[in-house]
Amino acid sequence: MDGGGSDDWVWVRRPSEAETVAAAAAATTRQQRPAEATEEERPMKVVFASPAEYFTDAAPIGNGSLGGMVWGGVATEKLQLNHDTLWTGAPGNYTDPDAPAALAAVRELVDQGRFADATVAAKRLFGGQSEVYQPLGDVNLEFGASDQAHDSYKRELDLHTAMVLVSYNIGMVQYTREHFCSNPHQVIVTKISANKPGQVSCTLSMSSQLNHNVTVSNANEMVMEGICPQQRPGLIEGNSNNVTGIKFAAVLDFQMGGSTAKAVALNDHKLLRLDNADWVVLVVAASSSFDGPFVNPSESKLDPTSIALNTLNLTRNLTFDQLKAAHLEDYQRLFYRVTLQLSRELSDACLLIDGKGRSKEDVEVIITSADRLKSFNTDEDPSLVELLFQYGRYLLISCSRPGTQVSNLQGIWSQDVAPAWDAAPHLNINLQMNYWPALPCNLSECQEPLFDFLKSLAVNGSKTAKVNYNASGWVTHHVSDIWAKSSSYIKNPKHAVWPMGGAWLCTHLWEHYQFSLDRDFLENTAYALLEGCATFLVDWLIEGPGGYMETNPSTSPEHAFVDPDGQPASVSYSTTMDISIVREVFLAFLLSAEVLEKSDTELVEKIKIALPRLPPIQIARDRTIMEWALDFQDPEIHHRHLSHLFGLYPGHTISMRENPDVCEAVANSLYKRGEDGPGWSTTWKMALWARLFNSQNAYRMIQKLITLVPPGGKVNFEGGLYSNLWTAHPPFQIDANFGFTASIAEMLLQSTQNDLYLLPALPHDKWPRGCVKGLRARGDVTVNICWDEGELQEAVLWSNNQNSFTTLHYRERVTTIRVCCGIGYKFNMALQCLEAWPLGK
Repeated sequence: MDGGGSDDWVWVRRPSEAETVAAAAAATTRQQRPAEATEEERPMKVVFASPAEYFTDAAPIGNGSLGGMVWGGVATEKLQLNHDTLWTGAPGNYTDPDAPAALAAVRELVDQGRFADATVAAKRLFGGQSEVYQPLGDVNLEFGASDQAHDSYKRELDLHTAMVLVSYNIGMVQYTREHFCSNPHQVIVTKISANKPGQVSCTLSMSSQLNHNVTVSNANEMVMEGICPQQRPGLIEGNSNNVTGIKFAAVLDFQMGGSTAKAVALNDHKLLRLDNADWVVLVVAASSSFDGPFVNPSESKLDPTSIALNTLNLTRNLTFDQLKAAHLEDYQRLFYRVTLQLSRELSDACLLIDGKGRSKEDVEVIITSADRLKSFNTDEDPSLVELLFQYGRYLLISCSRPGTQVSNLQGIWSQDVAPAWDAAPHLNINLQMNYWPALPCNLSECQEPLFDFLKSLAVNGSKTAKVNYNASGWVTHHVSDIWAKSSSYIKNPKHAVWPMGGAWLCTHLWEHYQFSLDRDFLENTAYALLEGCATFLVDWLIEGPGGYMETNPSTSPEHAFVDPDGQPASVSYSTTMDISIVREVFLAFLLSAEVLEKSDTELVEKIKIALPRLPPIQIARDRTIMEWALDFQDPEIHHRHLSHLFGLYPGHTISMRENPDVCEAVANSLYKRGEDGPGWSTTWKMALWARLFNSQNAYRMIQKLITLVPPGGKVNFEGGLYSNLWTAHPPFQIDANFGFTASIAEMLLQSTQNDLYLLPALPHDKWPRGCVKGLRARGDVTVNICWDEGELQEAVLWSNNQNSFTTLHYRERVTTIRVCCGIGYKFNMALQCLEAWPLGK
């Protein structure tokens, strides 16, 4: 490997499909619109003016499984590492033979209207706690510059390249570090260089909060081996049942350039000292002994050290530039599928940009992302909205790829052995929100880990359903982990007694088919999971009052009520969310069976009988959506969850066209809930307002989210963004980053299987000019939209695989067209088709 000078080559990426189609559509247009000018030159960077002091100041990089946080110090640098398979514990038993008797007792109390007593009795349905996500460790670099003044410091994460750049000057020497995390080669790569020869010197070490040891071998190779705890922190050691934790290894290799460069091992081969190099390239690989959710770590045959070394060996003959080129090819293939430009005025769109992504007027001024958050309340800079939209896509590409684990509560980035909420996948909004942008924002393969996770949940969940509930099919509750925990949680009945987590996740299966129309996926991946889920739900439903089927016991996630006797309670029957999810899954299964010509089954007949007997959405006395089957008093009207509005978003059983009265009640419910809440609550409200075609309130949620959260200790408000643009509950939770991206897409484009709504919630006074390219719609359609002065100017749509009829909607205008495979179509604001042409010509 060599440093590969940056002047040796120029990276030219392939244009995305959306850009190619847009170019073809513009071929007959005499002049390019300002909103489309200088698209690639527009800066897309998270910018810092100083090294990180806190975790949420550091810059995240990742390849799906391996993650890094770049702190960017001058005297010292810390590259904090994560691997998505590092968890405490081992496969568990997620069944309870005493649960059926407890279930019967709870149901009887609910039938008697003794909801407070039912809530207490429901504690007998508790399962165990989840296991805990663990940090891998740190790569530490000491440069010995602590007593030397530095200037011109800059640290930035460039979303165009998925690279972090750190640069600063000490005296007359400019130092530069470049970091990226490669998916093709499964390594983190760091290049350290200076503009004068022989100026790069540092001491390398590796460390971890977990049990570990470090050795240096072969003069240029450092190996850290360790093991995760046998069980979650705080449990009595005697409960371990001789469990062995997951083993892990991280291996660091380096190469140096320069005639005076030298390296030596120090401290009994625990450290590496590098001196007088022109440049240094570090390559880090990591692995673990995790062999799937059903294999105990003590029985795993995987050797993480050998795996990491083999990964590293595949990079040894590659230059830095070759590794970088492969990284860019892989990342930009995904990232550039969608572009977004939002502008208020001509000057926003045509800002003259220099080669470093800064305007000519302020080349010497570094405006940090934190500064931009602070000023948004007054300048409402639309380019910051662009950045946050694309940042969500960047994070999803970086933390969820085919073959990796599912994105957890913090994606893949965590510095703590006891992170908030265990960093575990939470299935009552958070995990689902992580994947909301995958389909509309053209990253469908990033959702594959979710389907792998569902398959594992179905295995464990079938045992839980059979033993705990005497039911067929499979079930999963509120919190899970890498071992696919399917049993209920332990904290509180309002959290634990909620067997709808797997059912909600199953709606993503049908959504994937609706966007892709991939029959093979539906038949070989989705159908069996949907069938098992629907089977459980049929068994779970029981006869209720008024001839309706009911779910009992039932909770509205994490929310409580005051029962008719004035007692606090959370357990009742047929909460609105329960019934909405059941309805969504039943409809998805029936449609799947129809597509696959499997409608002549007993399960299909049972669902057809049960579906019309599900309770309808009820409207309360105050004209809001009732959250529970009875109009209970709500002691916390500003509660963070919006579970009772599921049918509007992310569900599809409520719509403006079909249910205007219900939608009015949804709007009333949103007003009643208020604007305050954690980041994920804010972005869910944003999406709900978009589905109501209410651009003003959707934009209000954007304003609410874009608030700088100070790092470190507690703050006196919820939501907001940290300096690295991560979203806050607080503390950091990644879900709202993804929710924001999905909600922006929802403001610009909405779809059903047969309808496509253009700019349905565009805040035209805030973003009068703009262009979005590459958004995906249901029915396997891709869409480019451009607008000016708040009015649609042009929409281009195409499908690569299907012929279908689509009804286009723009404001009050409606037209139905036939979309033929391989043909691009261009429409004007009157929805007149101006041109159709074969793709690729």
